Amino acid sequence: MTEVGHRLARMTRQVQAEARVPALSVALHRADRPLWTLTVGDTGNDTPLGPPTRFRIGSVTKTLTAVLVLQARDEGLLDLDDPIGAHLDLPAHRELTVRRLLSHTAGLQREPYGDVWDTLRAPGVDQLLGELDRAERVLPPGRRYHYSNLGFALLGQAVARLRGGSWGEVLADRVLNPLGLTATAPVPGPEAATGFLVDTYSDHAHAEPATDFGGVGPAAQLWSTAPDMARWAAFLADPAAVDPAGAVLRPGTLDEMRWPLTVTDETLWSGGFGLGLILVPRPDPETGAPQRVMHVGHDGAMPGFLAAVYGRRGGPGTPGAMGAAVLASSGTASAILELPHLLLDAAVADDPAEIVAWTPGEPAPERYREMLGRWWGEGYEYVFSWHDGVLQARGAGAPVSRPPSVFTPLPDQPDVLRTVSGREAGELLRLTRDERGAVVRMHWATYRFTRTQETFDGFDFRAIDQAG
Repeated sequence: MTEVGHRLARMTRQVQAEARVPALSVALHRADRPLWTLTVGDTGNDTPLGPPTRFRIGSVTKTLTAVLVLQARDEGLLDLDDPIGAHLDLPAHRELTVRRLLSHTAGLQREPYGDVWDTLRAPGVDQLLGELDRAERVLPPGRRYHYSNLGFALLGQAVARLRGGSWGEVLADRVLNPLGLTATAPVPGPEAATGFLVDTYSDHAHAEPATDFGGVGPAAQLWSTAPDMARWAAFLADPAAVDPAGAVLRPGTLDEMRWPLTVTDETLWSGGFGLGLILVPRPDPETGAPQRVMHVGHDGAMPGFLAAVYGRRGGPGTPGAMGAAVLASSGTASAILELPHLLLDAAVADDPAEIVAWTPGEPAPERYREMLGRWWGEGYEYVFSWHDGVLQARGAGAPVSRPPSVFTPLPDQPDVLRTVSGREAGELLRLTRDERGAVVRMHWATYRFTRTQETFDGFDFRAIDQAG
């Protein structure tokens, strides 16, 4: 084991011991290193504990259901602003949109009708849908974040209806099999750990009852292994590396899913939700200041089990396809929920990705070559450049870590470009040329850009020097 591996192992063992977890399975996935795994403890049954051991992953299931929904959107089967009633025959709440349900801003009550966590009897699909008129909309849509298992159950059942199969069948066909997640399934299988509640005031651990979430399965039903979930986390963070052919989802769609739509706390903006994904910005380990590093994934809890599955994006030293999974056979060891974040931080700090050498590339196309350099807009200076085969722009004083705006020309209109990412994404950049064909002015999101600093009514400060 490497020195880094020893540190990760010690961190894991410390959490297992201090949080008193009967069985803990951890995996770290990254494109530039072999898969790292560690298991500590005992399954609580006759099967040995190891990387193939399955644990319940609870609400991590939601991330897979969310990918199914976005797949259907990309294929034109639904729109995110469709009311859920357009895809399911429902007696109530038909007006709640797919987007609101994905981001937990629909205002729907947390659980299906009835005391599910008291009886441990979840409704089947027909009962779930048929009794929706007995469930409350506890907040107006869009008011604020309000977590809802019921909302994700509806989303999963809608996709199942659109695809003509059960949710589990559709998930296996559309996500699990293409990504090689062969140990992930709605059932425990023969190598599953037993879930426990550990007594707060003694060392006794009592097995929790087995549960099947039935029609609510798309919210929390799955079982999996740490290696499978570390790969899944890597996919959520870097789909182009894990799924280069885009067989499951286009990288641009994952970008959309990772965009924050709501925060989970109105005053402490330490976490947010995108489309089915939890977003956790990571502070600088030395100063505590914000940095451009985001962990994306989800936590999960079911009777006797906790799980935390996150991929890492951004920041110096972060390798491609980096993800961590921590699966535990304790329903109350909340310390394990922070462990994947600590493991990802430590792995990058102690073993950063290699620095890739710069190599020369092709020159900018002649049409754009003379427009490169410094321009002024709204009183601020920007630098337009050609890198990696595309036109880019960034503020003259922007830190290197901030992604630039990237442009692509419209078909048959090379002097009109669309901003495809970064600042002003979606807006147009229009080039104005003089009679010689030189670019003398640009308009980006309708704001005028000139080679010298000008006021909004066209006063050029350079003219003062020329007049003097």
